[in-house]
Amino acid sequence: PKVVFILGGPGAGKGTQCAKIVENFGWCHLSAGDLLREERKSGSANADLINTYIKEGKIVPVEITVRLLMNAMEKSETKKFLIDGFPRSVDNYEGWVSVVKDDVDVLFCLFYECPEEELERRLLDRGQSSGRDDDNIESIRKRFKTFVAETMPVVEVFKAGGQLRHISSAQAVDAVWAETSALFAGL
Repeated sequence: PKVVFILGGPGAGKGTQCAKIVENFGWCHLSAGDLLREERKSGSANADLINTYIKEGKIVPVEITVRLLMNAMEKSETKKFLIDGFPRSVDNYEGWVSVVKDDVDVLFCLFYECPEEELERRLLDRGQSSGRDDDNIESIRKRFKTFVAETMPVVEVFKAGGQLRHISSAQAVDAVWAETSALFAGL
C-alpha cells in the first residue's frame, strides 16, 4: 500500500482537499480524527480513554491510533491511502514506524500551512454547524497549542528526510487544489 500523510493545523482544509483527491484520483481518505471519533461512540474498551484525551485536546496513545488506521487499511478495496491528521507527534511517527515497518510505502507528507488567526476564524465558523464538541474557543486554543508543540516537530522530521511537500492553505480553495492536484497527478 501507498500512503501520503496529510498534516496541517485544525481548520487548515485537510478534509476539503482530501475529498477532492478521493474524487479525482481514487485514493482512500482515512482521517485519524474520524476513526477516533467513531471508536469513541462504539462503546469499546478504548472509548472512555479516547474521550478523555480528545476533550483535553491531547494526542491519543499511538498504539490505539495505528491499530485503527491499520484495520481501516485492511478493509479497503484501494491500496492508496491519504492519512489525514496523523502522525500528530514524533511519538506517533515513531510508533507508526515500529508497528508498520516496511509494510507500507510512505510517499510523502503533505503539509497545509495557514496562519493561526485564519484557522481560528474557520473553526469558529465550522463550530456553528459541525456539531463537533471540540470546535469551541477553549478547545480550539488547546488544539493550536498542541499542534505547535507536538506536530510541528514531525513536520521537521519529514522535511529533514526530504519527504515534505508544503502548500499554503490560506489562499482560495481552488488555488490550494491546483497545487494539491499537481502533486497527485501520476501517482
